[in-house]
Amino acid sequence: MTGHTYIEQMDIIRRHQEHYPVEVMPIASALGLTVFKSVDWPKDVSGMIVKDTGHGGESGYSIYVNGTHPDTRRRFTIAHEIGHFILHKDDIGDGIVDDGLYRSKLAGKKETQANQFAAELLMPWHLINKAMGDGNKTVQALANVLNVSISAMSIRLGVPDEGNSPQTNKSESGKVAC
Repeated sequence: MTGHTYIEQMDIIRRHQEHYPVEVMPIASALGLTVFKSVDWPKDVSGMIVKDTGHGGESGYSIYVNGTHPDTRRRFTIAHEIGHFILHKDDIGDGIVDDGLYRSKLAGKKETQANQFAAELLMPWHLINKAMGDGNKTVQALANVLNVSISAMSIRLGVPDEGNSPQTNKSESGKVAC
């Protein structure tokens, strides 16, 4: 199993942040994580990460994401779970419900940290600035080119949420089920 150091993990992420949108699947793969889509989950569950020596790739961990959610939601969830892998690896269980890294089992601080990590992974300032320089001047335009929800982009920019459409996932503001 691969055991990248924190510095190596962050280097992997930075190498994938040269262009927008940041692609999370290659990051997960480079970190040795396997990602699976689940289509039979309740709508209010976005994803989870578990220690999974059987299917977990080189790292021994798997990310499961709700396959019925929109692409922007799934991308944020995968980035969020990558955040847990890098920041909270010691808290990740072996997939048993009581040991899994679920919202109900984590302190709010760790969930907030994973959300912040996901925002920085998907929307690093250098790519936001590049996208703005390329003519994307609205929250909607930036969200589109960075392939994130309007809510996530609004939060990252610190501006009121323009996303009142049904496609906007308000839960990206900090209510990620993991």
